[in-house]
Amino acid sequence: MVTNQPIPSKGGSLIGATTVNWEDAYKGNNVMWRVPRNIRWGDNVVVREDETAVFYRDGKVLAYLEKPDRYSLTSLNARVLGGLVQALSGVRQEAEVYYLQRRTFDGKFGSQEPYVFRDPDFGLVSLRVFGDYRWRVSGPDLFINQFVGTFGAATTTDVESRLRDQMVLLTYTTLGQLKDQGTRVTDLAEKLTTIEQAVLGQAPSHLGQFGVEIQQIQGLSINLPDEVQKAVETRSTMSVLGVNYMQYQAGQALTTAAANTGGAAGTFAGAGVGLGAGLGMGYGMGGAMGGAFNQGSSPCPKCAAMVPAGTRFCPSCGASMAPGGGGGAPAGPPCPKCGSPTAAGAKFCPNCGQSLAPPPARTCPKCQATVTGNAKFCPNCGGPVPP
Repeated sequence: MVTNQPIPSKGGSLIGATTVNWEDAYKGNNVMWRVPRNIRWGDNVVVREDETAVFYRDGKVLAYLEKPDRYSLTSLNARVLGGLVQALSGVRQEAEVYYLQRRTFDGKFGSQEPYVFRDPDFGLVSLRVFGDYRWRVSGPDLFINQFVGTFGAATTTDVESRLRDQMVLLTYTTLGQLKDQGTRVTDLAEKLTTIEQAVLGQAPSHLGQFGVEIQQIQGLSINLPDEVQKAVETRSTMSVLGVNYMQYQAGQALTTAAANTGGAAGTFAGAGVGLGAGLGMGYGMGGAMGGAFNQGSSPCPKCAAMVPAGTRFCPSCGASMAPGGGGGAPAGPPCPKCGSPTAAGAKFCPNCGQSLAPPPARTCPKCQATVTGNAKFCPNCGGPVPP
């Protein structure tokens, strides 16, 4: 920002000489300050501990002073000031003076235009980056020559605007390198620290020519489109639960169904399924359902419902699927049609759908004895019994 520091007071040994200093009240977060009038032969320049005074004329830096002291631009300081005194000696020779703060500054950067990331899963994805960085002036001569001479920067705002653009450019360059290495857009969230360090490593070659040193990068964030962000969150959840996509989707469906039906959750819990595990139950059953597609299923020994392989309890009645389980219920007779095992009390075969209800009793036409089941001969006299 532009300061309103008044013109320095006059003083010194020569008529019209001025003592120049950057008053603390006007420093603030300003990285540089241009003295309102040109420096002439005989002027005094005061440099403090945290400052550098840069003498600039005709588009280039003549000299700069970093050691704290009061400098009088006369031949008495020729050894210290070197070519500056020679340049200013003579009639009406003048130079601009810029003060620079040597302390560290905090800045923020963010992209105005998105970076297009080509991803094998999502295609072209528009990314925007934001972050914080710490910087300082490392080369006063390069800084003034570039920002004042080349870019025409007159205020700290101008400097920080240029630095923000460079930080975004460096971040985009790093994203391009990661993309070429096979990184997917869903991997970026877990690589933020790596990206910060990569940008920091490239900063000297890009910003050293401007006399700027980037000391730290932190708080980097990469904004993704909503649909991609949702996919990243899904992938993170799958990783925590240790399930694949099919299992995750099945678990989501069960959890949603339980939430919508209300009483279903209580039914499961009462049957011993342990629905108190919340989402864990949903994803656990989802994993079992996913496995059923690959490993088959078996009937519940209690209710004959088809249960995915590997499931410990029947999702229909809650009976144990362990050998000898079924909540203590014995196995029923095999299906009379296909021979598949059935549960005691089941009304239909879980394999072929055959009714398991006992056929009506019949009477032996020879001895009039009652014949049950599907027997073809009378158990009393051995005579044939019609169906």
